Amino acid sequence: QVQLVESGGGLVQAGGSLRLSCEASGSISNRYSMAWYRQAPGKQRELVASITSDGTTDYADSVQGRFTISRDNAKNTVNLQMNSLKPEDTAVYYCYAIYRFNPLYNYWGQGTQVTVSS
Repeated sequence: QVQLVESGGGLVQAGGSLRLSCEASGSISNRYSMAWYRQAPGKQRELVASITSDGTTDYADSVQGRFTISRDNAKNTVNLQMNSLKPEDTAVYYCYAIYRFNPLYNYWGQGTQVTVSS
């Protein structure tokens, strides 16, 4: 099994930056695709960015050009660099892992709060 722990959230003014980190207790190497989701109060959880085991990335239109997802398989970490933050980016951000060879195996982190003030 994989356990995920997020960190790096906090309070930042609009236009600022934050870097979120997700550390996996088990190896994510070539076995898992990874993603960041977010959920704002009263809204559905949405996919923000994803990265496959070979490094292919994808982004929600709302964060394209502002956020960058990356992974370091040797360190079992996934990061989300968030630049030019907007108040509408305020949400709890969750790390997510899904097993390449059987998507029934998937895991969520506990979430980290990101608050962007105007």
